[in-house]
Amino acid sequence: MVAGEIAHKGKIVSLTPEFTTVEIISESACGSCHAAALCGMAELQKKVLELPTRHYSSLREGDEVNLVLRRTMGFKAVWLAYVLPLVVLLAVLLGLTAAGVKELQAGLAAIAAVALYYLVLYLLRDRLRNEYSFYITPITQKQ
Repeated sequence: MVAGEIAHKGKIVSLTPEFTTVEIISESACGSCHAAALCGMAELQKKVLELPTRHYSSLREGDEVNLVLRRTMGFKAVWLAYVLPLVVLLAVLLGLTAAGVKELQAGLAAIAAVALYYLVLYLLRDRLRNEYSFYITPITQKQ
């Protein structure tokens, strides 16, 4: 793995000529704690990603792989999902409040603006899906 990349271990659950489906397990910081089973605070989440199948790949169902994403794409995702909606919310809220609109109306308009922002992101999902491309690297087995 290169320094500018983020990798997650996963397992191939299905393989078709069009898509490779990989399951990754995300765990919280306490998920790897030895007392996690007793505590009940540990969070494990299974996530499934579909990636275009590369025809030159020699991977098979059940193979353990790394899903790799460039770190800059991760930062861009954080901006799109969290930072920009916050900026939209604050800009609309403060702008309308400064214009003399009542607080309730300004708050509702700010929430509506964020909802509109997420609707636009949803409508652009295919374009964004093409931009955020993971790639699969096999995990080399140590002997």
